[in-house]
Amino acid sequence: MGEQSFVHSHPGHGETDLVARISGGIKGLMHHADDAVALAQGPGLLQGLDPRAKVAGIFALILAAVWTQSLVALALVLALAVVLGTASGIGPRRLARQVWGVVAAFTGVIALPALVLVPGEALLPLPFGLAITEQGLRSAAFLTLRAETTATLALLLVLSTPWPQVLKALRSLGVPRAGVMILGMTHRYIFVLAETTLDLFEARRSRMVGRLDARAARALAMGIAGTLFERSLYLATEVHLSMIARGYRGEVHLLDDFRFRARDAAFLLALVPVCLALVLR
Repeated sequence: MGEQSFVHSHPGHGETDLVARISGGIKGLMHHADDAVALAQGPGLLQGLDPRAKVAGIFALILAAVWTQSLVALALVLALAVVLGTASGIGPRRLARQVWGVVAAFTGVIALPALVLVPGEALLPLPFGLAITEQGLRSAAFLTLRAETTATLALLLVLSTPWPQVLKALRSLGVPRAGVMILGMTHRYIFVLAETTLDLFEARRSRMVGRLDARAARALAMGIAGTLFERSLYLATEVHLSMIARGYRGEVHLLDDFRFRARDAAFLLALVPVCLALVLR
């Protein structure tokens, strides 16, 4: 957006707690998307590979990580992902900020009951007759480490490949057209709706005199949510009709064609023994 933003212009207490926080989150989302596009178009190991090779190779690693029953093997795959990310300009600090912390918190809450619910040899007695068991600790570690590994690999694919190329690579590898179309439209509408929401907040605040209390800020947010829902339905219908009128049938077309080169084959061949070792371990 080229015009001056009013989102951060001296909010009141209620706005600071809700309205400004929502607006700041949306701006952060857009900034993150721009940063990801610049990173995918920059130099790096993964950026220089054919998107089809990246999609196939990383998906194979994800499937192997899900299949393996060895914590050591999972840790080695995560280490491999960190090495690939570092060689592609996606360092451990970025991975920790965008993946590891969030995944650890989310899966940790899910895995926490397994510590005491999975029967096995007691390692640490707890009150009320409970105990952390060895098998429960192993189950929780598997769940958390597997989620961290697969999420890291998925992030490497997205940050090192422009989204249209990911969609075209999926289609080239046999993913159904409907699935690719849903992914493409979902990704696009996330940012269309985010920009529309930000415009609604700024339009409302640019016409506002004085400060909003917490109750008025919540009412404003709810009103904008209703308006956004109405606009999204109208926009989805109009865009769909326009795309059909222009001949869109769900295929992804790019100006640049993919070229499978020797380094792409070397990348896939190097992953074959890794995946086999994970599956057979």
